[in-house]
Amino acid sequence: MLTDGPVPVKNVTFEPGSRINWHVHHGSNGGGDQILLCTAGSGWYQAEGEEPISLEPGSAIRVPAGTKHWHGAKAESWFSHLTFTTPGDDVSHEGLELVTDEYYDSL
Repeated sequence: MLTDGPVPVKNVTFEPGSRINWHVHHGSNGGGDQILLCTAGSGWYQAEGEEPISLEPGSAIRVPAGTKHWHGAKAESWFSHLTFTTPGDDVSHEGLELVTDEYYDSL
């Protein structure tokens, strides 16, 4: 993770079939947006109320602050992405419920 600049950057790798819980990034004054840039493998991104989006190397997603979402690897693939979080005030992360196996396996 690069933390010595104005925009935090993380390199995240998921094993096949793994994913992060539903979550929300918060922030004000322009902060809290998250940008996902897929660098390897194949994964999923989904915002609440929307269809899942397939991610492949080069895919980019902007997640506005306050958007409930999840992301992770597809069942048969490793998945890596960079995350960038826009700076601002009151930037935080709120973890929520699991993405159930039943739902994930239906993708």
